[in-house]
Amino acid sequence: MKIFSTGNDSSTITGFILLGFPCPREGQVLLFVLFSIVYLLTLMGNASIICAVLWDQRLHSPMYILLANFSFLEIWYVTSTVPNMLANFLSDTKVISFSGCFLQFYFFFSLGSTECFFLAVMAFDRYLAICRPLHYPTIMTGRLCTNLVISCWVLGFLWFLIPIIIISHMSFCGSRVIDHFLCDPGPLLALTCTRAPIIELTSSTLSSLLLFIPFLFIMGSYVLVLRAVLRVPSIAGRRKAFSTCGSHLAVVSLFYGSVMVMYVSPTSEHEAGMQKIVTLFYSVVTPLINPLIYSLRNKDMKHAMEKLLGTEK
Repeated sequence: MKIFSTGNDSSTITGFILLGFPCPREGQVLLFVLFSIVYLLTLMGNASIICAVLWDQRLHSPMYILLANFSFLEIWYVTSTVPNMLANFLSDTKVISFSGCFLQFYFFFSLGSTECFFLAVMAFDRYLAICRPLHYPTIMTGRLCTNLVISCWVLGFLWFLIPIIIISHMSFCGSRVIDHFLCDPGPLLALTCTRAPIIELTSSTLSSLLLFIPFLFIMGSYVLVLRAVLRVPSIAGRRKAFSTCGSHLAVVSLFYGSVMVMYVSPTSEHEAGMQKIVTLFYSVVTPLINPLIYSLRNKDMKHAMEKLLGTEK
């Protein structure tokens, strides 16, 4: 695809101002402390899951290998936004460079895309474990698990690559202000010197495909899982199957619920404040909550975490 540039213009800008969360200086310091704590807890929670999977031999199975990769992804996902947000809280200018803005844009959306693919693969793993238990060890081999993990990372980092390259080569005029705490495509495209309906349509189409294809796959997998679970004669067997899938369903609901509120309806319908809150939820709050969901709802993971932390009875 050809990369377009509108040429040089005296009004072309070289950096942007991220407004973030405008409030008095005392409020900015308070937000800095709050999000610093959230960031550290997120890193610790997800790193604990990774360490538990690495150190506990009982967790060396595809389900927990996928979970460890997911936690590793969450660490980088929150790191793509929060450190810059923290710097902005203490900054007077709140300026982000042109290259810094598009690097954040690329990594934030690439990691978000990778998360969508990982959630789909984890649903596929649960489908095989519950609906094809006898064939599970022969189907979900270490090699297949590794290939699925690699595919998620590669697809995630290629999905938005071309649109981001094209947008980065466009010229931006007038105001440098982005009323957000990160570089989002909607506000960026609004600052371009000329409208680019083809780029807007391409970005919207890729976002829709990215959201709905994995989501429909996840829902289809769990419909089959539900049908299989309801056929289990014992209540204990049903409870065990539901507990196995419950944590993943909770994570899917948190992530997709907030993302779809943001991107299913047109961006223009959302006020800047609502955009920030919803984006904050799925990019910062969800990675914080996920380790709690997986460690509290999964007995094996809970036991491994207790062993890791030295609190095992």
